[in-house]
Amino acid sequence: MIAEDYMQPEFTYIDGGVCAPQGFSASGVHCGIRKNRSKADLALIVSRTRCATAAVYTTNKVQGAPLAVTRAHIADGYSQAVLCNSGNANTCNPNGETLARACCDLLGDALHIPANDVVIASTGVIGQPLPLEPFARGIPAAVAALAATPAAALAAAEAVMTTDTYAKTQALEFTLDGKPCRLGIITKGSGMIHPNMATMLTFITSDVAIAPTLLQRALSEEVKDSLNQISIDGDTSTNDMAVILANGAAGNAEIRDDGAAYQTFRAALHRLCAWAAREIARDGEGATKLLHCRVRGARSPEVARSVAKSIIASDLFKAAMFGADANWGRVLCAVGYTTGDFSANNIALTLQSAAGAVKVCEHSAYHPFSEDEAAKVLAEKEIEILLDMHDGEAQAQAWGCDLTYDYVKINGDYRS
Repeated sequence: MIAEDYMQPEFTYIDGGVCAPQGFSASGVHCGIRKNRSKADLALIVSRTRCATAAVYTTNKVQGAPLAVTRAHIADGYSQAVLCNSGNANTCNPNGETLARACCDLLGDALHIPANDVVIASTGVIGQPLPLEPFARGIPAAVAALAATPAAALAAAEAVMTTDTYAKTQALEFTLDGKPCRLGIITKGSGMIHPNMATMLTFITSDVAIAPTLLQRALSEEVKDSLNQISIDGDTSTNDMAVILANGAAGNAEIRDDGAAYQTFRAALHRLCAWAAREIARDGEGATKLLHCRVRGARSPEVARSVAKSIIASDLFKAAMFGADANWGRVLCAVGYTTGDFSANNIALTLQSAAGAVKVCEHSAYHPFSEDEAAKVLAEKEIEILLDMHDGEAQAQAWGCDLTYDYVKINGDYRS
């Protein structure tokens, strides 16, 4: 597991999102899938050259057609472009895969690249008809709008939004072999978030030279500690996908083993994905508070991850956080029903925010605290749940949000 340290000097946040790495351009346009013409609904990310490519997917047994097409296209470990629409998830459609392949054909023709070098993704309402016409109009427009600028990266990030309240885009720079290297990300997700692979949709670009097998290993390892550790509402989407493209334009020696260069790349990837996990949780549907659970002293990394996610996914605990109620028994309840071999007999729990910290549990029992002081701590917009199991050396974290009245309102009329 990668230890999180937001103060490491070797990583610097920079502007540009997915366009920050050399050789990448992006765009976002309205193609007509959404009724609201002011909202972009088609995003495009393109590299000048073919990229080592890796992906992880939802484990939901009902899956959007684009996932099957993308799996086939990147089976050789390479791609060159990402196309994603919002507003309609292309899931449970009788012509879903045919449509997805037709979109790849259109984009391949427009970019003069093979259609099987296109990664395709989709998000929105499940089970709605989706014609080809919007893509036939939108793909040429998206290609024409391609640019290697922060504004273009933002446009792509906005085009994949559904109930998100803001676009989520970030980039960072680090050094390999004396060469400046970059990673960029756009991600979306606000509801139907209880990932068992990654988040709703995450697209990562990089100019690092890395073998496809190592890239897949890095992404598969990383999602366990960041993008898989989010819960908004306990629902795992049918269209979840995280994809990373690396074109090698930075000029570093290609990463072929798990040596120092690979470890630096992994640390950078973790930094970016942990940022994305926080932002998704912060923007949960109807949320008023970001919840960040840190578990330490666990018997194994797997136990630490499971315990952290159980806490963050507990509806009772999430509701208590909405009401600023230090009902710590709900935390221990969530720990207790977590699957795994561990002891829950010596747990300590502290609730912390910008307003201070209050210990509420020691030795798995009540620890005297001021309810008034706890209410002040829990009234803040970001709350940390610090749990020490005193049962080992492993640690993990998870991110979530409070459960509010607005969550029900949003999902009560989602299709409208």
